[in-house]
Amino acid sequence: MKSTKKIWVRSIMGAAAAAALVGSVWAQQGPVKIGLLATLEGPFAAGGADGMRGAELAVKQRNATVAGRRIDIIKGSSDAQPDVAVNAVRKLVEQDKVDIMVGPLSGGEGIAVKDYSKTQPNITFINGGSGAQATTLVSTSPNFFRFNTEGAQWMVGLGTAALAKGYKRTMIIAEDYSFPYSQVQGFMAEYCRLGGKVPQKAWVPLGGKDYSSVIAKIPKDVDALLVILGGADAVNFLNQYEAAGGDKPIMGGSITVSQDVLNYRGKRRDSLVGTLSAGPYADSYNGAEWQAFVADYQKNYPVSAGGYPSPSLFAYVYYVNMKAALDGLAAVNGDLSGGQAKYREALSKLVLKTPNGDVRLDANRQAIGSTFVTEVVKDAQGNLSTKVNSKVDNVAQSLGMSAADFKIGSRDVPACP
Repeated sequence: MKSTKKIWVRSIMGAAAAAALVGSVWAQQGPVKIGLLATLEGPFAAGGADGMRGAELAVKQRNATVAGRRIDIIKGSSDAQPDVAVNAVRKLVEQDKVDIMVGPLSGGEGIAVKDYSKTQPNITFINGGSGAQATTLVSTSPNFFRFNTEGAQWMVGLGTAALAKGYKRTMIIAEDYSFPYSQVQGFMAEYCRLGGKVPQKAWVPLGGKDYSSVIAKIPKDVDALLVILGGADAVNFLNQYEAAGGDKPIMGGSITVSQDVLNYRGKRRDSLVGTLSAGPYADSYNGAEWQAFVADYQKNYPVSAGGYPSPSLFAYVYYVNMKAALDGLAAVNGDLSGGQAKYREALSKLVLKTPNGDVRLDANRQAIGSTFVTEVVKDAQGNLSTKVNSKVDNVAQSLGMSAADFKIGSRDVPACP
């Protein structure tokens, strides 16, 4: 009787073990759900839509399969407001049960989502397009990764190019939140060190529509304007500046010369030709990998279907981050077990092959990569794009400064001495 009982118990235990093993195998071979968040409403809606295209392209290039596991994308939308972004991410994580989260787009959103990620230690968060410095420099999260360089890194080299153009005094007009603070810091740290002056900054609200008071206060003795506005905000400012008879040369923030702005149909558009800017890419860069990426984007998202003549900034950075999510998954053969520990270790060590060269992460899980100083040009078809002025490789968040000298950008930091 005892022998029979032992056999029965062993059989039950064996069946349970087998069931557990089958369940484990099924969990590893089942679909991977990736949440994808972008701003599909508000001032960056056009850029957000192109960000989605970039992320989807990375998935298409792998036929929506990694290590035998199907990739299911579940989309969410925000309007560039941090609280809206967090609510959208919370739904994707807590209700839709995504395994990996990619997004958001805007700077303040990125900081908020990074903070939320700390409450979900078993989910891996990978940035979308957000470029605020503080996301990976302040109160870091062990499960938040950013494979795009950020706003300050994107501006390296622009100060040198501005002075070479004769722009010794520059007024800055920028949106009043974390990403433009980072862009201004990246520009001014170099520009002021080399002797440039910034006599005035005008901080304007995100989603602003009336820039008349700012335009009226532009000093006559500045050589140029540095305008760090994106999407509909940039278009509104440019139209109003033209209507007011503005004639100062303009330099643009990275988001100001993205394809979603360059392809608006206002009269001021042509006056953007010659505009200096900087960022993580240049439309007409002749690198083979970049040209292949552009061709693939154009094939999948032609202008007739809503795409742009060339991928926007948002398409590019979302592509890079989604590619990282998938390459990391391939590196662990689709294994997300153990609270995704192996997956995160693989991401931390990943040397990501991007259309613009290799990207690696620093100790804060922040990208180190290349920056392009660019100039806006017009092609034979009348399309505006950016050409390469210069290229700076291996740009880190410290911007080449010592720890004692480096300070995160804010409304008042840095200031020209």
